[in-house]
Order: sequence, then C-alpha cells, then structure tokens
Amino acid sequence: MTANTPLPDNDRTRFVLLNPSHPGNVGATARAMKVMGFSDLVLVRPRFADVLSQEDTVAMASGAADILVRARIVDSLVEALDGISHACATAMTPRDFGPPTAAPRDYLPTLAAQVEGGGQRVAFVFGSERYGMLNEDVWRCHVCLSIPTHPGYGSLNLAQAVQLIAYDWRVALGGHAVLARTADPVPADGAEVAGALAHWQQVLEVIGFLDPAAPKRLMPRLQQLINRAQPTREELHILRGIARAVGKRA
Repeated sequence: MTANTPLPDNDRTRFVLLNPSHPGNVGATARAMKVMGFSDLVLVRPRFADVLSQEDTVAMASGAADILVRARIVDSLVEALDGISHACATAMTPRDFGPPTAAPRDYLPTLAAQVEGGGQRVAFVFGSERYGMLNEDVWRCHVCLSIPTHPGYGSLNLAQAVQLIAYDWRVALGGHAVLARTADPVPADGAEVAGALAHWQQVLEVIGFLDPAAPKRLMPRLQQLINRAQPTREELHILRGIARAVGKRA
C-alpha cells in the first residue's frame, strides 16, 4: 500500500490509552471503538500487564473481544504514535503552552477533510483515569481536543470520553451507511376505494346492517371515513379481507 493509497477508516484511526488503571474502562473502550467501526487500540504502560485478558475487561467489552485480541501494549507514547501523522490529545482544560485547544465538533470535520483520500493516520490519545495527560504527552500532539462539559462538573469517565470522540470522528468521516429504507407505502387509489366500498356494501346487506331500501347515507359516510383515513393499498386489502371473512361466516 503506497503512501497515497486511501486507507480504510478502521486502519487509519488509532485510539491510545495512557496508563489506564481500570480494566473495565479498557473493555468499555474496545466496545465504544467497535460500535463506531474502529479497531486499532494501543495501551501505554497500563496498571495491569494482563489487563487485556482480565475478566472485567472482557465483560465490559461486551462482544468487542476481537478489539482486545488485536490491541497492543507499549512502553511509551512515542511507540504508540509510530506511523501516526496527526495526534489529538484529549484534555478538559487548556494548557499554558502546547498545541491549540479545540472542541471536537469544531476541529474534526476539517481534519477529516485533510486526511480523506490519503495515507495519513490519526491517533486520539486519552490520559490516565487518575491524573489525565502529562504536559509532555500533550506536547507531542498536534491539537488538544476538549469536550464541552458543564462548567461545574467536567469529569468524564475514560470510556465515555472515548465514545464521544469516536462518534464525532465517525460523523466527520461521513458516518455509517444507514439501513436501506423500505419502499414508501402505496396509497389506495379511487378505483380501489370504490371496489372496497362496493364489497362492504354487499357484506353489510348480507349481515343485515344495511337496508338497501333505506340506506340512510351509510355508504357516503363510509366513503368520507375512508377519504380521511387515506389508507394504503395494503391496508385496504386487509379491510377487504375482513369483509370477505365476515361474508363467508354470514
């Protein structure tokens, strides 16, 4: 694959967790990534060396065990960013020195346009649950993404932050194809309505509900009811089927 060859979304996007301490968050991160169609997960010096196989990790992954199987553990952020051309730090507060700070939804569409069609790879870097990202780690990144939160309480769970960033990045990349819509229902036309009314009139006379000698505008009233309801062709067929069954029983 050449440098200018477009890469699949899941190959050009990496999620990096710095010193994660809770196995459940690692598993939930894998789940958040898979839901959005990403698969490249790298852990930097996790608290537990066997975190990828711990029971809580696998349980919280909830079907995303394949992400855990492919995940890698490295010793430094430098190793985690190997092959990455654009690194995005995540932090709640701006730093006095370092890369510019931006909200994900403001920044990611422009980034997506820059990497679309190229061989570039993007990484989203998340700090430890206990102390976030160190300054020297933020300085290695091209931008610091800050998720807008309530000013009185801005503490996000690690996996929740991953889910938010993964969603915004997926949207910036164009989203997933939606399921194909079923064809719009076909409304019954005038001839079909007239046929149904003639059928109902016949059945209503058979069961004694309609006296042909004194109809009392019953059929015009039914016509108005049908006009207001605007049934589809399929719905009208159901009503005619009911009339047919009633006629047989009568």
